[in-house]
Amino acid sequence: MSRQGQSPKTGRIAFQGELGAYSHQACRDARPDLEPVPCRTFEDVIAAVKKGDADLAMLPVENSTYGRVADIHRLLPESGLHILDEAFVRVHISLMALPGVEIEELEKVRAHLVLLPQAASFLARYGIRGEAAADSAGAAAELVQAQTRSVGVLASDMAAETYGLNILARHIEDHAHNTTRFLIMGTEPDTRPRGEKMMTTFVFRVRNIPAALYKAMGGFATNGVNMTKLESYMVGGHFTATQFYADVEGHPDDPALARALEELDYFTSYLEILGVYPAAPERDG
Repeated sequence: MSRQGQSPKTGRIAFQGELGAYSHQACRDARPDLEPVPCRTFEDVIAAVKKGDADLAMLPVENSTYGRVADIHRLLPESGLHILDEAFVRVHISLMALPGVEIEELEKVRAHLVLLPQAASFLARYGIRGEAAADSAGAAAELVQAQTRSVGVLASDMAAETYGLNILARHIEDHAHNTTRFLIMGTEPDTRPRGEKMMTTFVFRVRNIPAALYKAMGGFATNGVNMTKLESYMVGGHFTATQFYADVEGHPDDPALARALEELDYFTSYLEILGVYPAAPERDG
């Protein structure tokens, strides 16, 4: 079932957020040869690839501290894109301000709502209050425009580099291993065995029969297939319409996984493979 992955056409990769965001860092780390294209929403990222304005999409799916990214599991099956690779970014938080500003001058810091609690201990130590912003890198850009000396920003080192801000403190996050996992997606699947360890991601809905989920999962256990993620989410806002998202180790052409997927298919009303891709080295880190 092998197909070659798409060849670059635009030399661009789309991501959600502003330049300097953690998603931008993911693009630079994983695809340094491609030009990063910032987009306002996840839907805009997907649209950019489907319209041909970018070759690839960089989409965050989960964070080791806060769990899955809201709405992303709903968007992936509807996107029409295929997972080609995964990437992991360590979320290091830096405190930055205008050049020449000392930390004692700061009265508040701005950052995405998710980042503020991750640096709560540091902010409490210096008596700095936090204020939520739509985007941390965007807050850095706004600070440069406003030139307010009493305001700082929590963001990545890349944001400080992008907007010319001075880093007052690095790695101030409370959780030492906070990491975000991203999926790199394109319009054409690439199902070649491209690594020593392959991953397969799929979504499914079980048939309306007793113990359907239990029976559907049995094939993975009996065939020795390791399932690294299984999450459920509602479809269309209905409690009775539940879809499942799963990551498993292996390639669909592997005999064990092929048998497990065949058994899963018997107990499901809908099954779609979203991508087959190499496991990132960080999975074993």
